[in-house]
Amino acid sequence: MDELVQRFLAGDRRALARIITRVENSTLEGRDYVRALFPHSGRAHIVGITGGAGSGKSTLTGALTAELRRRGRTVAIIAVDPSSPFTHGALLGDRIRMQDVTMDPGVYMRSMAGRGALGGLAPAIADVVAVVDAFGFDYVIVETIGAGQDEVEIAGTAMTTVLVNNPGTGDDIQALKAGIIEIADILVVNKADHPGADVLVSQLQALLALSPADHRRPPILKTIATRGEGLAQLADAIDEHRAYLEQTGQLAAHRSEDARHQLLAITQQLILEEIRRAAPEAVIETLTGRIASRELDPHTAAEELAALVLPRG
Repeated sequence: MDELVQRFLAGDRRALARIITRVENSTLEGRDYVRALFPHSGRAHIVGITGGAGSGKSTLTGALTAELRRRGRTVAIIAVDPSSPFTHGALLGDRIRMQDVTMDPGVYMRSMAGRGALGGLAPAIADVVAVVDAFGFDYVIVETIGAGQDEVEIAGTAMTTVLVNNPGTGDDIQALKAGIIEIADILVVNKADHPGADVLVSQLQALLALSPADHRRPPILKTIATRGEGLAQLADAIDEHRAYLEQTGQLAAHRSEDARHQLLAITQQLILEEIRRAAPEAVIETLTGRIASRELDPHTAAEELAALVLPRG
């Protein structure tokens, strides 16, 4: 382990890939690597790219990466792909869409399977972000699955969240009413050469006008990712948002809130692992049967299961 960490800190990408694999698989060894490397993280700017399926997130991510590279910045891309509910495998097609930038030595890309996790992110995403951050990249771009309106988890991971929309879907604003627009630090209307782009911009402006006057209103940018149009403005907006976070003290507040979220989420996972390890399978099956037969409600059953391994205060 020490040798692999030393190679990692020396900039060895094979060591980076091997460590990420262990971290992504949530092994005990992977946790040890996170412990060793976490003190080296906290320097990169984490950018989240989210939005509905078909909005062009992957193409936009590739084009944004190319723009950041033109500015001399190094970029790590973590692209989360949906998993099969049966095999838990994933096509990892984002890598195919970003072939142009993945050959750049200043870019590192890692595809991850969502593995059924809610919120558009993979279960180990926070740890993987910390590892690539520790490697020394200037930016870490996290692209979510793109499943729909529930992809709000990215706001807890990313410092700047970019919400990608595209015109002509038939229910442009309806897709934004469930709260996802509230996580956006930057709004992007991609495929701006398609009919309805200006109408969508106007609808977004009207929606933002309903927010409180003292709240920061995210800029609305038009891009054509396939042609690289509007990407310089997007890169500028990301840098401007980071400066805004630093000047207002919100960057420190965001890191504190993210740390709290990770602490509670990991603690919850550890408790669940301990219950599964300590509780006899026969007890779990019995409680399951009592719930299914409506003899016992799920809350009481869960309390009984937890009481087997957790101290009562």
